[in-house]
Amino acid sequence: MKAAEETARYIGRAVSRLEDAALLRGQGRFTDDIHLPGMLHGAFLRSPVAHGRIRSIDTSAARSLAGVHRVLTYADLRPLLTSDRIPLATPSAAIRFDVDPFVLAHQEVCHVGEPIALVVAETRHIAEDAVALIELDVESLPAVVDPRSGLEPDAPHARLDCTDNLVAQTKAHYGDVEGAFARAAHLIREQFHLQKGGGHSIEPRGLVARFEDGLLTVWDSTQMPHQAKRVLVASLGLDETQVRVIAPDVGGGFGPKFVFHAEELAVAAAALVLRAPVKWIEDRLENFTATVQERDQYWDVELAADADGKLLGIRGRLIHDHGAYTPYGIALPFNSATNLLGPYVLPAYRLDISLCLTNLVPATPTRGAGRPQGTFVMERLLDRLAAQLGVDRAEIRRRNLIQPEQMPYRTPLTTRDGSAMVYDSGDYVECQRRALEIAGWSDFEARRQAARRRGRCLGIGLANYVEGSGRGPFESAAVRIGPSGKIVVSTGAAAQGQGTVTMLAQIVADVLGVRPDAITVIAGDTAASALGLGAFASRQAVTAGNAAHGAAIEVRKKILTVASHALEASPDDLELEDGRVYLKGVREVGRSFAQVASALEGMPGFALPPGLTPGLAAAFDFQPAGLTYCNGTHVAEVEVDAATATVQITRYVVVHDCGRLVNPMMVDGQVIGGVIHGVGSALYERMIYGEDGQPHTGTWADYLMCTADVAPRIEVHHMESPSPLNPLGLKGAGESGTIAALAVVASAVEDALRDTNVRICQLPITPARLHRLLRPEAATEPA
Repeated sequence: MKAAEETARYIGRAVSRLEDAALLRGQGRFTDDIHLPGMLHGAFLRSPVAHGRIRSIDTSAARSLAGVHRVLTYADLRPLLTSDRIPLATPSAAIRFDVDPFVLAHQEVCHVGEPIALVVAETRHIAEDAVALIELDVESLPAVVDPRSGLEPDAPHARLDCTDNLVAQTKAHYGDVEGAFARAAHLIREQFHLQKGGGHSIEPRGLVARFEDGLLTVWDSTQMPHQAKRVLVASLGLDETQVRVIAPDVGGGFGPKFVFHAEELAVAAAALVLRAPVKWIEDRLENFTATVQERDQYWDVELAADADGKLLGIRGRLIHDHGAYTPYGIALPFNSATNLLGPYVLPAYRLDISLCLTNLVPATPTRGAGRPQGTFVMERLLDRLAAQLGVDRAEIRRRNLIQPEQMPYRTPLTTRDGSAMVYDSGDYVECQRRALEIAGWSDFEARRQAARRRGRCLGIGLANYVEGSGRGPFESAAVRIGPSGKIVVSTGAAAQGQGTVTMLAQIVADVLGVRPDAITVIAGDTAASALGLGAFASRQAVTAGNAAHGAAIEVRKKILTVASHALEASPDDLELEDGRVYLKGVREVGRSFAQVASALEGMPGFALPPGLTPGLAAAFDFQPAGLTYCNGTHVAEVEVDAATATVQITRYVVVHDCGRLVNPMMVDGQVIGGVIHGVGSALYERMIYGEDGQPHTGTWADYLMCTADVAPRIEVHHMESPSPLNPLGLKGAGESGTIAALAVVASAVEDALRDTNVRICQLPITPARLHRLLRPEAATEPA
């Protein structure tokens, strides 16, 4: 670790993003920018009901429309497939039913927007016109919308092939929970309901598929190109040499593009059937009704504490809306359950988790992946405890924080792979102290009173969080220098706007002594890297960054070895700079990287330098020893207008620790973006469904987001607690801004209204909901 820090030239610097020049000049290449000769266009017929039995599909009128090449249903595509379902679910013994999705709906539809048929035509307009001509006969069936009622014994079935709606059941459990509650001096019980919508990236989903000369090439707006390839290989009966997946420029992922959707297989299969390139680009209504989302969670929990406010235990139940299918397993509510611990000492814990099938879009991770929900519950309980004891909210947290001398801190929980959940490094006490000092926590009451005299209502909130990041099992990277002298990094990581190219270039640049802009990075192409996992779980700096670092070190060793033979000098007497290796202090005596690479390319009849393998290249698969845990503290000030039931965030402070910073500017961007996403979840974003499962929010006019006119200015301050689990000391940062945002906004709003005894237990805090809390006798909007 020390050696890496001493030689760093670019790590830790706010290097301008290498990706931005092309994007700012309109030279990016997104999926919809791909145009191939003879390309056809697809459009999907989607279910108009939340639950129904398909009686018949008449496609004759659609097929006869001029310009239509094919109308495909499940029956047409099934002969191409190795299985009737798409193999997606993450394995878990807790899952009771096989509810992987079909390529197209088969016999039954289980949510509004589920794809039933695919029209392939010469233009998108023709394809959509043909979709309107398909005659679909569906027998409507009772829909399950509320997961609580869906678990009742007499509830209708969300799926005909399941005996009930309890798709999975699990728990988080350790310690003497009953004993903790028996000896508690203080008890808190609360119920919480959290509703969250989708990722809503600026670019919806989309892909182009072409089958030519035995090779299926798919350009996919995905966070996981290697996963997409694996699913296509498994589903279509092809081998690995016959499938290539490329993620071009991706206009945001945020979780939904981590999941493989049925449309990806359907369009790829259509290209095989028609032997022509096929493009499908999701429109915004489809994005609202067919792309996976995070869904409702209902918590009923109790907290036990001693007379001093020290936590003794938490117990309760979580009911999680799983949606209609299982494209991700049970990880989402499991993340919620484990993240509840946060940075606190909790001696005993039991949470029973029930996952309910509903007739809504499948529930999978959106930025934070269930962690904001768990953090919200813990932080809200701590606010309740502080109020009961009559102590400051910051003080109740300070009494329960894990102390720096306890690091690394082994929690009694395990991660999803069964390994111990161990916080690797950090100083949670100092992080909170800094945040409170920067935000002026101790002076807030004076500000509150001054505002009150002017007729304004201010509140302040505090929330802490911990996030497991850098998830394995591995990520791959290779560094290659050819006789041209050009440095190319290829990786299984995938870019989705977060600066992956720049991050990897900075890391490799430090090792090889060149500028980051002298390095070409190829990410998100299964032909460039045989192995890879991609973008999820705030992992790529940790995994791909250390993989690239390891590969670059091997290439550096080769350069020094070749040059030491050529120059008859010790490797210790050589240094690398600007694409050359030379004697220290004698720049004119050396070799260029191009010359070194040429020496390793080989010449017929001549041996390579002793002890070296061919090529100036190395590949490295970094396997993290465990999760790295970033952490932070958020403090927010808000102004609440009780007359209009509106909330304005007037100040937002973040102190954030993601270990060693590669590029502080990009980390700032990740944290700020995460906070904005979290603020949207706290105040605005809400998918509304009728009792029949019909979505009532299908545009950004009625699904509100945190836009520039309401977004607060966010102050980001960094701590650095390098992780001991990887050579660069890195931790993840991509989701961390989101995790505490829900809790801190709720805390601040409740604090602003403390004279009214308003309790914030449900998100988002829309004006309608806040009006109901302030004037329950006048409000009409349901809880």
